[in-house]
Amino acid sequence: MIPIVTAEQMRALDHRTITEAHVPSLVLMERAGAGVVAQLEARYGPVAGKSVLVLCGKGNNGGDGFVIARLLRRKKAKVHVLSLAPANDLSRDAKTMYQRFQRAAGPSATTRPTDAAALQQRLAACNIIVDAILGTGLSTPVTGLYRDAIEAVNTACCPTVAVDVPSGLHADTGAVLGAAVCADLTVTFGLPKAGLYCGAGIDCAGTVRLVDIGIPPSFVDAIGSRLLLLTGTAAHAALPLRRPSSHKGTYGHLGIIAGSVGKTGAAAMAAMAALRIGTGLVTAAVPSSVNDILEAKLLEAMTLPMPETKARTFARTGLDRLLAFTGSRDAVAIGPGLTTHPETVDLVQEFVKRIDKPCVLDADALNALAGKASLLTECTRPPIITPHPGEMARLEAEATTQSVNDDRLGTATRFARERGVFVILKGARTVIARPDGMAAICPTGNPGMATAGTGDVLTGMVGGLLAQGLAPWDAACTATYFHGLAGDLAAQECGQAGMIARDLIRHIPHALAPTTQA
Repeated sequence: MIPIVTAEQMRALDHRTITEAHVPSLVLMERAGAGVVAQLEARYGPVAGKSVLVLCGKGNNGGDGFVIARLLRRKKAKVHVLSLAPANDLSRDAKTMYQRFQRAAGPSATTRPTDAAALQQRLAACNIIVDAILGTGLSTPVTGLYRDAIEAVNTACCPTVAVDVPSGLHADTGAVLGAAVCADLTVTFGLPKAGLYCGAGIDCAGTVRLVDIGIPPSFVDAIGSRLLLLTGTAAHAALPLRRPSSHKGTYGHLGIIAGSVGKTGAAAMAAMAALRIGTGLVTAAVPSSVNDILEAKLLEAMTLPMPETKARTFARTGLDRLLAFTGSRDAVAIGPGLTTHPETVDLVQEFVKRIDKPCVLDADALNALAGKASLLTECTRPPIITPHPGEMARLEAEATTQSVNDDRLGTATRFARERGVFVILKGARTVIARPDGMAAICPTGNPGMATAGTGDVLTGMVGGLLAQGLAPWDAACTATYFHGLAGDLAAQECGQAGMIARDLIRHIPHALAPTTQA
């Protein structure tokens, strides 16, 4: 996993690298510019012959832009720079890079626009835009020519590459400060910035790529960031080894408590996802009258009928049988499709207090705890909970879906710490938090996953990894990463609008392939 930093932490790392590792600031700037060019070509192909417009501000972000312009010109791109500040106003390093670009390209390769019309005229004639206007230091709303430039970029009909962060975006919070560039690709330096994964930053950043500019690892470790970015390398490393001598018992037995009349699909998808993530055995406990329906849907998973209410949901009288069922399983997943029938709610509340297995709680198991989240602290083992924002709001006193979405990171970390649980707060850039205050953000996933059943798939994947012996934090992070990656692979094949949860399940094995990365 990679530490996510604030703008201030990144400035401190740059400063230490310059003063203690003796790497000149101009060298860091050259490395940053070269990284942008490499990522730009990786995304859009060779730049030779293409018209590229680079917009530069007066600070070091603009300095990066002048480096990018010079390197693009070296690759035979048709480069023009719009400098939004007079040369005398440029920062020291930006002025140096401006002069280097001028020597290479000549004075006519740089102009200073005077108004919005001049900006729009230039933007209309290019193939690619590079946004090097404002960097991570922005803390006040954008105004004047800088705002005009941002708005002009957003109305242009060509790809936009943002340098470090999209101009106008708060690097820490993801808030738009007056106006912000909506980039297709953001190339960020050193370490990822929190604002690229929060709030409006998710939409403004587009695809985020990280460039190593040579910050010493020991300096990064000393920052002590409490926020991490999930990576494919870490996710693959967490998966259990598949030894030649292994058998199905090697990879655990997951017990799933799910389903009711009309909602057997939730149980079936959780079970299939658990098998696809590598679980050796899966048994789904369901209300007795829907057992035959679930058996027809599942070939590889087993089922077990349980006492039910007249509404064909789990009955309170089945508590002892459920506890006996889970006692012989390696892990338990409970919640998908249970309903909030009063008797089922009572059953869940009592079950949660008495379960003594690694456990993941989702959907109606969480709804059964609405207003009674204190029951989570009574669990023998800290469970993993997987709420969406609405379920999170029902668990947390005085919260609303909107307040949860406004502070997803804060909500998840606070609840995990206060209740002693592991939280997977689902949504755009899912947040995973643990009781000690550490949190992680998942970079995989897409809007095509906003469809019925994908949460049940995640529950099965988390439960499956718990059954295979992963610790709760590892199971939560690994399942979330591969869940999103499977969704990304499904979207590539099906398109986002037409995706369904079964497409995601079908792509789990491809996501697990060692060569597959986000």
